[in-house]
Amino acid sequence: MKMIFSLSINVHTLIRNRMYFFVHCLKRFKSSQEWLSRQKADPYVEKAKIYNYRCRSAFKLLEMNDKIKILKPGLNVVDLGASPGSWTQVAVQKTNSDGAKPTLPRGSVLSIDKLQIFPIQGATILSNMDFSTTAAHDKVVEILGDTEVDIVLSDMAPSATGVKELDKDRIIGLCYMAIRFAALVSKVNGSLLLKVWDGKEVPILEMDLEKFYTSIKILKPQASRSDSSEKYILARGFKGIQRHL
Repeated sequence: MKMIFSLSINVHTLIRNRMYFFVHCLKRFKSSQEWLSRQKADPYVEKAKIYNYRCRSAFKLLEMNDKIKILKPGLNVVDLGASPGSWTQVAVQKTNSDGAKPTLPRGSVLSIDKLQIFPIQGATILSNMDFSTTAAHDKVVEILGDTEVDIVLSDMAPSATGVKELDKDRIIGLCYMAIRFAALVSKVNGSLLLKVWDGKEVPILEMDLEKFYTSIKILKPQASRSDSSEKYILARGFKGIQRHL
């Protein structure tokens, strides 16, 4: 009897686990189908193909730059969370770091991501390198050398867990990481552009940024999907930091 009872429990557990797996797969399939449908209907996806950008996010930076002119020939840029490289492509074009326009000043672009970034002419690429690690941070600083950065771009975002509050906390953590880095490498009057998701922590982040920058501006480009909570914070006029002798 004990054996039969035990077998019955095991069969029940097996059925329950399979049902859970089936429902989970069904939800993921539905989510994937919705994503594919949205991609097909998204005009920026098609524009990215036409203009040879690696993904639609290029148009977010292009739109913001059209309004606020943060990128121009001769500037030194660091792009954090750069994969697959569309912001880097825009930065290269706008700073002339590839030397495509010989009569204009030539800037520089350094890009890093823990994912793969295929080469982009005019940019120094650090692929498969997690910026949150000390080794990656030190590598970026080493490559920069004495070069002072005009603008730090951060489109970094954590892998979504599905728990909104947790995900928002994690992206705020990435923002503070970018702020600390920018404080070390930026020239006085430099700029920082950060991606955030709406949440109660954002006003606190803005107040902290005001300690280091003279102006803070919130941007929501049209290329950001209407159902997305993402927005961008532009901090301009880096005040510099006092270093102990």
